Amino acid sequence: MSTPEDDKYPAASNGESACYRRAAVPPPLPFVKSLKNTVMETFFPDDPFRQFKNQPARRKLVLGLQYLCPILEWGPRYTLDFFKADLVAGITIASLAVPQGISYAKLANLPPILGLYSSFVPPLVYAVLGSSRDLAVGTVAVGSLLMGSMLTRLVNANENPQLYLRLAFTATLFAGVLEASLGIFRLGFIVDFLSHATIVGFMGGAATVVILQQLKGVFGLEHFTHETDIISVSKAVFTQFHKWRWESAVLGCAFLSYMLLIRYFSKKKPILFWVSAMAPLTSVTLGSILVFLTHAERHGVQVIGQLKKGINPPSIMDLDFDSKYLTGVIKTGIVTGIIALAEGIAVGRSFAMYKNYNIDGNKEMIAFGMMNIAGSCTSCYLTAGPFSRSAVNFNAGCKTAVSNIVMAFAVMITLLFLTPLFHYTPLVVLSAIIIAAMLSVIDYQSAIHLWHVDKYDFVVCLSAYIGVVFADIEVGLMLGVGLSLLRVLLFVARPRTLVLGSIPHSNIYRSIEQYQDTNAAKGVLILEIDAPIYFANSNYLRERILRWVDEEEDKLKSSKEASLQYLVLDLSAVGNIDTSGISMLDEVKKILDRRELKMALANPGAEVMKKMNKSKFLERIGQDWVFMTVEEAVDACNYMLQTCKLQPLI
Repeated sequence: MSTPEDDKYPAASNGESACYRRAAVPPPLPFVKSLKNTVMETFFPDDPFRQFKNQPARRKLVLGLQYLCPILEWGPRYTLDFFKADLVAGITIASLAVPQGISYAKLANLPPILGLYSSFVPPLVYAVLGSSRDLAVGTVAVGSLLMGSMLTRLVNANENPQLYLRLAFTATLFAGVLEASLGIFRLGFIVDFLSHATIVGFMGGAATVVILQQLKGVFGLEHFTHETDIISVSKAVFTQFHKWRWESAVLGCAFLSYMLLIRYFSKKKPILFWVSAMAPLTSVTLGSILVFLTHAERHGVQVIGQLKKGINPPSIMDLDFDSKYLTGVIKTGIVTGIIALAEGIAVGRSFAMYKNYNIDGNKEMIAFGMMNIAGSCTSCYLTAGPFSRSAVNFNAGCKTAVSNIVMAFAVMITLLFLTPLFHYTPLVVLSAIIIAAMLSVIDYQSAIHLWHVDKYDFVVCLSAYIGVVFADIEVGLMLGVGLSLLRVLLFVARPRTLVLGSIPHSNIYRSIEQYQDTNAAKGVLILEIDAPIYFANSNYLRERILRWVDEEEDKLKSSKEASLQYLVLDLSAVGNIDTSGISMLDEVKKILDRRELKMALANPGAEVMKKMNKSKFLERIGQDWVFMTVEEAVDACNYMLQTCKLQPLI
């Protein structure tokens, strides 16, 4: 039976075989060059050195400085129109940074003034080193809560505030060193182990815990638990029912309702975004005036009290490396640093996508690291790129990172002249600000989306959320990361194997499960292996391939069709193979030989061909049985069946 394809591959002169295009073995590559290519692809996938090629030495120096300090690249092109936009954006985010900074510092069990300090020095560092135009730098709620909960296990902030403060600075230093190291050594892919599902669940759980913690401020409670799980917090709230302050509760509910109402109308009319951005500062102002006029502090409404005037004092001498606490402090720095990186880079990339520009993840890590190192030496604690502040910066029309510089100078003016005005700010208003901010972090719509798209991702998200809310923040994080890694390991250890058939009226071969109208090849079983072949999955693949062969033979016997003669393995998706994988293919070939079946390989990649050639596997299987495409492999099997005067293939 002749087909049009037969004309492309005419029989050889001896009549024994046809001429087909064989998969080629790539030319040998020296080990050093191969290792260099692997390292470059692992750590430098974006090839940052390409801009230095064929450039004079002076130009390379300029490009190097611009790479390290992006402000040197866009600074010379900065215009007055850009400054006008950045000035408005900077003042707008400063109005949000001041009340949020004070609120989040209390969340970390730190003096409120540190929240303002942390909105002064780090934004200046980021403006020089950061690559995002829209990221607004400052303290973050989740990082503050995480640092507070982890350091409280080492030292009680109320009993020993000075030691607690020193440990907070030291943890911030280690967070910065970690972040900068990840960027310098191009290890940013480590952060990628925090999957989207993990981040959604973890952030939602942490936001829920933050909201629960704020019940202390809402009800005016003086003594509260240091635990973060919902059971401990609920017990602390409801066992002190007799100590609830109705004045504080009424004030808190009123301001929370005010901020949520303002946010609702701002979403309805985006042009009024600035009203929502000003709501926290407005609440602080109104709350302070109300307390001052009514003397509410005498009736159970707690206030901030005196804030120290002046810009950041140096704290480099306050860093504490006492071996008694060092392990816990390093652990705090590592965990909070990774969370801050994941949130900051995700936020920066989200807004960069809207404006159609790219940010360099490794540059961002270096910028985050350097601003936290500088912050730890200037009385600041952990800073990152919070979503709420960055969203306000974006909506305010910022053009460059100069908006961070404007915000920093606005905070500096506040530190120098305006801190006494916050004396009467009620803590319950700060709690309301935190609750309002955290409600937007609970992204239930993303969780619903995960449920509809991928049930396993939803399980990861839900596990991270439950772990944070019912156990501990670290437990929730480990659950999410662990389940995500388990999925990857299962994919590697149990890769899919698919039976292929031809699409009617074409030479395309696809899964018979996905395309119901495919034509199965008679006498030939075509299997696609959908992952690299390593020691972790080689035994499974051997058993699974042989089971496919057994099932195909049983099916053909029951239908009394032609017996199985050939097995074609489509290796298109097999990017690599190790010695265990090659041994597995050897075993499969030997078993098939004993059963008088022939194995052919289709489209093995360069790495696979190179290793099969070095291991002499190509000699054992025969170079003539390694083809470029599934179509050619099937045609060759069809030719052999016809030559042996067997039933045609299809």
